[in-house]
Amino acid sequence: MSFTRARGSAASAAFAVAAGAALVVLCTGCTPGTSGARGPTAAAAASQGTGSAGPSATPAPVLPARSLPSPGCTTAVAASPALDSVDTAMVGVPGAFGVAVTPNGHWVFVAGTGSVQVLRAAGSLAPVPVRSIPVTPGEPLGETISPDGRYLLAADATGAVVLSVARAEQGASGAVLGTLATPAGARGGGAIEVAVSPDDRYAFVTLEDSQRAAVFNLAKALADGFGPADYVGSIPLELAPVGITVSPDGRWLYATSEDRTLPRAGGAAAEGGTLSVISLRRAETDPAASVVATVNAGCDPVRVITSADGNDVWVTARASDDLLCFAAARLATDPAKALVAITRVGEAPVGLAAVRGGSLVVVADSNRFGRPGASADLDVVNVADALSGWPAIDGHIGSGLFPRDMTVSPTGTLYVSNFSSGQLEAVHLASIPVTRR
Repeated sequence: MSFTRARGSAASAAFAVAAGAALVVLCTGCTPGTSGARGPTAAAAASQGTGSAGPSATPAPVLPARSLPSPGCTTAVAASPALDSVDTAMVGVPGAFGVAVTPNGHWVFVAGTGSVQVLRAAGSLAPVPVRSIPVTPGEPLGETISPDGRYLLAADATGAVVLSVARAEQGASGAVLGTLATPAGARGGGAIEVAVSPDDRYAFVTLEDSQRAAVFNLAKALADGFGPADYVGSIPLELAPVGITVSPDGRWLYATSEDRTLPRAGGAAAEGGTLSVISLRRAETDPAASVVATVNAGCDPVRVITSADGNDVWVTARASDDLLCFAAARLATDPAKALVAITRVGEAPVGLAAVRGGSLVVVADSNRFGRPGASADLDVVNVADALSGWPAIDGHIGSGLFPRDMTVSPTGTLYVSNFSSGQLEAVHLASIPVTRR
C-alpha cells in the first residue's frame, strides 16, 4: 500500500481521514496527523484505558504510561497545512551535510564536499559565508562542537577531523588540528555522526560500514598529537549505525542502527532497525562491553536526540515515516516497554531538533529517494500532543531538497542543511505560530 502526500488542502485532510484505518494497520499506535478534529488514536486510547479526551483538552507534556510496538516499514505519510508565515532564509553551501553552531550563536559551520564552510551569524537571519577550510581525508559529514566550545569535530572516513573553533573563526592558519582515525587493521569505515563526552575528553563516531561506533581519547590527541594511540576501541552495534547523541546527564550514549543482524524464525532477516543504549563511562574504558540495551526502533532509524531534561529520547524512523519517542528511564530498566509515542510525519524523515523550550520537535522530511507525489519539508510536531497519542503535526515549513541535519542556535534560529540543493536554511523559531488546542 502506498500513499502520496497532499499538503495543506481540504482534499488532503479528507484523504488523510479516509486513510486513517489503513495507517493503523500498517503501524500500530501511529497517528495519521490529519488536519481534522484532534483526539487520541484508537490504539492510544485503548492502551491508556480511556475514551476520547475531546478536542478542547490540553494534555500535559509528560511521558505516558503506555508502551507501543515498534512500527514496520510503510510509505504512508501524514498530511498537514503549510506554515507560510514562518520566516526562513537560504544560503548556498555546496554539499551541505553536517551543521553546528557555536555556543554564543555567532558562527555556523557546515560540512560538505571536502571542506568545512565557516559562516558568520550577525545582523540578519541568513548567516554570511566567510571562508572555506579544506579537510582531509576529504568527506566531512556529521558535526558537533565540544561542550567547552573550543573544538569542532566532523565525522570523516574512519573517525573525525578536529578543528580549532577560534582559528576557524579568525581565519588563522592551522585550523585543522588533526584527525582521529581507527588504526590499520581495526574494523572501521563510513564515519557519519559524532558526539563528545560532557567533560570534552572522549569522542564517539558511528561507522556506518562496520556495525561499530569508534571511541577516541580526544584529550590525549589534543595534548600529545594525533596518532593510533588515541583509539580506545569500538562499541558493537547493529547494521548501518548512524545517529548518536549523549544524554544530558552524561550517563548514556544513544545510537541508532538502520537494520538488525538478528534473524527471524526460518532464517529471514528481521524488519526494522534499533536504538542502542550505551554506558558512556564504560565506553571510555571497555567499549566492547558498554551496550546496556538494544530495542527495536522502527524501519531505518537514522537520527536521535533527547529532551533537555533527558526524560524522553526521540528517533526518526526513515522507512516508517515516523517520529518515535522512548522513555529514557525504561530504556535502562524495561527496554521492551520503552516506546511510548509514535507520530506519523512526512516522507523519509532524517534530521530532528527540539525547539521552543522542548514544546516542539522539528523533523526533516527528506524525501531523499524522490518518491512520486511526495515532497521535502520540515514538519513541526507538538510534543504534548505526541505524548498524549493525539495527531501532533501543527504544520510544515518549506525546505530545500533533502533536508538532512539540524542544529539550534541560542539566538533562536534553527539551521538545516539541505543536502541535494546545496543550501543552509535558517528558520526563525519565534515566527512558528502557536497552535491552541
